[in-house]
Amino acid sequence: MSSSFKPAWWARHTHLQTILPVLMPFTAPNYTRERWDTPAVDNIRDFIDLDWVNLESAHLRQQKIFILFHGLEGSSQSSYSKALMRLAQLRGWTGVVVHWRSCSGQMNRGRVMYHSGFSNEIDWVVKRIAQRFPDSVRHIAGVSLGGNALLKWLGESGADAERLVASAASICAPHDLKAGAVALESGFNQRVYMCSFLHTLKQKALAKIAQFPDLPITVAHIHSARNFFHVDEYFTAPLHGFKNAEDYWQKSSSKQYLHGIAVPTLILNTANDPIVPKHSLARADEVSPSVRLCYTEDGGHVGFVTARQAGDDMAHFGWMPERVLDFFENV
Repeated sequence: MSSSFKPAWWARHTHLQTILPVLMPFTAPNYTRERWDTPAVDNIRDFIDLDWVNLESAHLRQQKIFILFHGLEGSSQSSYSKALMRLAQLRGWTGVVVHWRSCSGQMNRGRVMYHSGFSNEIDWVVKRIAQRFPDSVRHIAGVSLGGNALLKWLGESGADAERLVASAASICAPHDLKAGAVALESGFNQRVYMCSFLHTLKQKALAKIAQFPDLPITVAHIHSARNFFHVDEYFTAPLHGFKNAEDYWQKSSSKQYLHGIAVPTLILNTANDPIVPKHSLARADEVSPSVRLCYTEDGGHVGFVTARQAGDDMAHFGWMPERVLDFFENV
């Protein structure tokens, strides 16, 4: 696959590529929301919300279903979710954005939330969709954090995943979580991207403490958090059963799982991603023969802003969705 991507002349900078999709208004597709109960843990049954497009067609024989897992603190309203789901809808596919716990507009009920290595969540969701729509042809993608978790699931599942999904794609996913955390520790990255993540993550951490005062998390640590080491050391790791941030990063980073992938998989990243450093990306000798690496020089973090080609309000952002859907359709 060609890795050529030409950014709009007025959006060549990495930060413009990254930020513009967040700032520009897009029309969302008409979603149909479903709420699913999760498997019970500690006698607490949690929930996740799924936003569908063309749900009424999902039962048709050979209907293509596009399953999307969003990034950190994203949702079905994220610009990339809208762009991917609108293109899926335009092509007659059924699409679904699976919200990570706490990301659909309401705090989740359980003791855990979600994290970059939450592959067991992907596993039960995909199996349920496959069981519900057995005659469908399912394709799956993950963006950023969701892409890391997806690659981990694909590698862990190996050939077993082939009966569940026909192909997969990760979009601007980190392959080394520690490298991404370090990239956000200082400068513009810390002041803009890290602070944006901290704004909602701190609110959720404090809400989780209020729900479960016995959790091994302190309010003081949450208030003092300034980077991903703090967040993962004092919140993500203890909440999800890891020893510390280093243990979480090591066990959850996707790179170590890439050799185990059996499903045809597109890995799409950019060389100028401010959040996922180029040096941390997997090399060709670190992935299985089922993986196709597509690394572009430009694009920022889930940006891929091109010159407008039509009147549609998402025309600037069509390059990435087209690469993903074309890959799915040509596997």
